[in-house]
Amino acid sequence: MSDYVAFSQITVDDLIGYIRLDEVVESERNLLSTILEASKSYVLNNTGRTEAEADTFPEMTIAVYALSQNMWDKRTYTLDKNEINVVIDGILGSRSVNLL
Repeated sequence: MSDYVAFSQITVDDLIGYIRLDEVVESERNLLSTILEASKSYVLNNTGRTEAEADTFPEMTIAVYALSQNMWDKRTYTLDKNEINVVIDGILGSRSVNLL
């Protein structure tokens, strides 16, 4: 993985490097692309920020990476509500403008 990547610039290849996957077949790459877009959408919707605003906060990139890795690692249809990632929760909470 290379230097800092802004939120809007994160690619599937960046994600593959972060997760440390060796060989990725096309079907996995397609899934990772979907996971990446879902993670970005989750971060933006949860914080109420725009993509341009997210680009100004390096920790938003980390939140996308962490969410994506969690989605990749779990790949299940159910989610235990007690399994809150404190890093992701902290990042999103600290940058949220959705205070309702």
